[in-house]
Amino acid sequence: MTKICVYCASSTKIADVYFEAAEQLGKIFVENNIQLVYGAGKMGLMGKIADTMLARGGKVTGVIPQFMCAENWHHPDLSELIITETMHERKKMMTELADAAVALPGGVGTMEELLEIITWKQLGLFPKAIVILNVNNYYSHLLAALQNAVNENFMRPIHSQIWHTVDNPDQVLPSIGNMPIWDNTVRKFAAT
Repeated sequence: MTKICVYCASSTKIADVYFEAAEQLGKIFVENNIQLVYGAGKMGLMGKIADTMLARGGKVTGVIPQFMCAENWHHPDLSELIITETMHERKKMMTELADAAVALPGGVGTMEELLEIITWKQLGLFPKAIVILNVNNYYSHLLAALQNAVNENFMRPIHSQIWHTVDNPDQVLPSIGNMPIWDNTVRKFAAT
């Protein structure tokens, strides 16, 4: 495993505990020679993890659509910046580059990316590890909603194994290492 895709917030008005988690995860990635693949933002948790890694000599690849570059939302000092035409191309590129996906806390964009990658894994399109970093119990309500989907038979119980949930950044890499790789035979479980 050499590259991990991280979905996270661009908001700057969030509690310090979230910035601390992003910084810690960035340090862990550098210490373990993991390259970050993310949405190329310079603000919020996106900026914090990128800045942390770049300051320590880490490699950071940002993927961002052209319209966001036109707004100057991209980080100016990345190891590599990939510009796409659309949001869909951006998300596809990020997953193609990565060996695993991690979700730090974030708003609807982060949640959309997380739910999409969970869906792709359910369909056998992304067989790699997905870890939800539930800092400060941020994702607990979303996780409860997913469990309710299982309870109400909108998802199978096996779908709960699509992701692992951890509480702090130190648990991310061990969780990825302990997660079995799925293959496209899981498609037979896609429908309930």
